[in-house]
Amino acid sequence: MTHLWVRAEQRPNEDRTGLTPEGAAQLIARGIEVTVEESRTRIIPIDGYRDAGCTIAPENAWPDAPRDAIVFGLKELPDDDTPLPHRHIMFGHAFKGQHSGRRLLERFKAGGGTLYDLEYLVDEQGRRVAAFGYWAGYAGGAVSLITWAAQQQGGTCPPVSAYPNKEALLADLAGRLNTTGKPRPRAIVIGALGRVGTGAADLCEAMDVQTTRWDMAETASGGPFPEILRHDIFLNCIFARPGTPVFVPQSALTADRSLSVIGDVACDPDSDYNPVPVYTQATTWDAPATRVHDTPPLDVMAIDNLPSLLPLESSQDYAGQLLPSLLTLDDPDGGVWARAKTVFNDNIKEV
Repeated sequence: MTHLWVRAEQRPNEDRTGLTPEGAAQLIARGIEVTVEESRTRIIPIDGYRDAGCTIAPENAWPDAPRDAIVFGLKELPDDDTPLPHRHIMFGHAFKGQHSGRRLLERFKAGGGTLYDLEYLVDEQGRRVAAFGYWAGYAGGAVSLITWAAQQQGGTCPPVSAYPNKEALLADLAGRLNTTGKPRPRAIVIGALGRVGTGAADLCEAMDVQTTRWDMAETASGGPFPEILRHDIFLNCIFARPGTPVFVPQSALTADRSLSVIGDVACDPDSDYNPVPVYTQATTWDAPATRVHDTPPLDVMAIDNLPSLLPLESSQDYAGQLLPSLLTLDDPDGGVWARAKTVFNDNIKEV
């Protein structure tokens, strides 16, 4: 019997889950055993999983899970040197030149396990079967506007925390923007036709922020892009990959510009292909923006688990997209799982 083990997230400020109780019930009905760890932070209470028929395990018990169990989480594991013998489903951030990703692959090689990276679960046409993109863009736009509002009042972005729902976020954000006493800023979204960019642009327009939407056609020239500097806020929603142009080079820091906030929603600062190479590490919920230039100010927001700002909506949306693929886990060597395993095998050869 296929055994899916849903682990508790161990990263701070991570309240999301990739499986709802309703989805777990469907997996069990298909004959897949489902174990769910207790969690102090998961947005969906454990009782729902218990009622669905799941086995309940202690928090963070996954290292002792049966060797044939498939361990499912969203964000990364604790960064240590422990070998990984299980099959894992998660966002590994290991296949795009990230330096921290090599350490993860070394752990898989040492343990003999396999990584089914959620970013590389794709259909026959190469399209991702599930993504948090929309809510990443939505939350990234919100934190970038919070950063701008704080900047207008002579400060830096204060700590942020999860909202119970989208309506609470919008109400809080409107209050912050109104408190500045200034007209709404102008924003430019690059990657606007994708899920991430759509979410970012929708958030901006919900706040009456004039928004320029760019996608591949507008960036095909490869740059430079002086238009970005003429907006107050730039939201990067294009994931780093070979050939991605540089949107904001180091020279932009001292250039004549209106740009004062960069929301790097894609957030790949340690990638060799980072299109916003004016900062070097992700920001945090406690310090959501880093100032990369003082006069005039330029702040970069680059939180890498933005959808957890809205854990309820993002979990329900993502889990619904992913469930059809989870229902095929009884054939892990076919379909999306086979394609993800091929990506892993190709990358592990380089370790």
